[in-house]
Amino acid sequence: CANGPCRISPKVPRGACGVDAHVMVARNFVYRHVTIGTAANIFHAQQAARTLKAAAEKPDSGLKIRDKDKLLKYAEMAGLNSHEDINKVAVNFANWILADMGKPYWEESALAQAFAPPRRQELWRKLGLFPGGGFSEVGFAQTKCMTNLNADPVDFLLTSVRLGIINEYQGLFALDILQEILMGTQKIRTAKQNMGLLKKDMVNIVTNGHMPLTAHIVIELASTLEWQEKAKKAGASGMQVLGHVCEGQQLLNYKDTGEMSAFGGQEGEWLSEEYLFATGAVDLFMFDYNCTIPTLPLYAKRFGTRMVSTHEVIRMPGTEVVEFKPKEMKKQAEKILDMAIEAFAKRKAENREVYIPPHVSEGCMIGFSTESVKEALGGTWKPLIDAIAAGKIRGIATIVGCTTARYGQGGSNIFRITKGLIEKDILVLSGGCTSSVMQYTGLTNPKAAEECGSGLKEVCKALGIPPVLSYGACVDIGKMTQTAKELADALDVDTNKLPLVIGAPEYLEQKAVADACTAIALGWLVHVAPVPSVTGSDVVVKVLTETTETLGLGKLTVETSADKTVQIYVDHIEKKRKELGLH
Repeated sequence: CANGPCRISPKVPRGACGVDAHVMVARNFVYRHVTIGTAANIFHAQQAARTLKAAAEKPDSGLKIRDKDKLLKYAEMAGLNSHEDINKVAVNFANWILADMGKPYWEESALAQAFAPPRRQELWRKLGLFPGGGFSEVGFAQTKCMTNLNADPVDFLLTSVRLGIINEYQGLFALDILQEILMGTQKIRTAKQNMGLLKKDMVNIVTNGHMPLTAHIVIELASTLEWQEKAKKAGASGMQVLGHVCEGQQLLNYKDTGEMSAFGGQEGEWLSEEYLFATGAVDLFMFDYNCTIPTLPLYAKRFGTRMVSTHEVIRMPGTEVVEFKPKEMKKQAEKILDMAIEAFAKRKAENREVYIPPHVSEGCMIGFSTESVKEALGGTWKPLIDAIAAGKIRGIATIVGCTTARYGQGGSNIFRITKGLIEKDILVLSGGCTSSVMQYTGLTNPKAAEECGSGLKEVCKALGIPPVLSYGACVDIGKMTQTAKELADALDVDTNKLPLVIGAPEYLEQKAVADACTAIALGWLVHVAPVPSVTGSDVVVKVLTETTETLGLGKLTVETSADKTVQIYVDHIEKKRKELGLH
């Protein structure tokens, strides 16, 4: 507030208004991290819902309903009539989601009621944590954070868990359903990744961010003979679109996009953005919702890349805009392709220097999701459960989120932790920039089975899969929670009983903290590194690392050492195995 900033110490333990360190830390945790992350994920799902509605109301707008079965399944689960015209079902489903997001915080979320595990719902009601409409929940939580309002650190932390619930069901989970309806549910296959996929003689478009709605249409149009011929008339051998960061992982994994001829593959994680521009080969860089770093316009000017924002939520100085309009997505995509061809023609006319690193990560197995994994197992979870019961797979760890340069090269801690886990027969699921790390280090190649412990090695070889199953982007954590829910249902236990650990060993921003609160709400141990801003209060640390577990929720652990992290995961998984009666 205007009286601050306050500096407190053992000698002066309270700020100007009287709050102590515990309130300051807990309030900042909710306000600066969890509300922002939750709002961002719900905002993303809102954009997908309005796009589904546009695709149904105006089929010539660009996007199509590609997974009709998924739409009908979830519409039915939502209590909607699934026997009407498919476009009407789509509009009703989109409206149902949008209406739920707009509910007041005191009315229970219909999405959480329909899709959250029933045992968890009972616990959340008992603890007063069952959320209402997501945007109202964010407003409710932020109001608590105002000066001279809430001064109870425990209430703040329970508020963060409540936000974690709605972050999942009106954010990640809703988003994953919507985008798969529009772009095709994952299909297990192999693909390529890394900078060597850029081609000097082609029009190279890189799409960056987390919201691949416009990009999907750009790829579809670029795959047509008409647009390939336009590129050739400009002097190129053709045109390709490559994904970057989580957007690239989503496009790589979505069945229909991944099979489009103009999709060139996935480039890398967020720390490589400046290197991409420095190749001189990127003609157009289209960017949307998050992970476009503020230095890029400087690199664009230096290396001749044309930068285009495709959503009103992000603006960069000195860059261009093609606005996100779901009912006009085809027209918007055409503008972007024309701009890319113009940029290539300029690069060619100026004979600019191009250097493309030659490395390509081959044989990356991708396309894992709840549906595709279950299908690969013969339509039942029994083979996986049997492997866990027999001890061939000790448990599951999800390694998700961002990368950081704090530990050396970005992804180095992720790699060391993952290697340590698979050697201990722990199956790993990846999502986010961690998926890029897994791909360029070879851990998503089935050959990586040789690097596993004997039990996991046997399972991987028998199924022809790698020890790391890439679920795609950070937002695809919603698919991982669905997989966990179905495993818990198959075992007839609550989700907190599973031998499962959630890890974000190199997290960067606020969405990761909101996602950690989702994991705590679902009853799981969640590990984050670097250490989040909670250590200024021993009360906050104790609540998040101990007390929440006594309430039937999950808990937080922080550790920066890769070796110690592996042991924490192993110990927790073995503890959960013992509770289930497994040896």
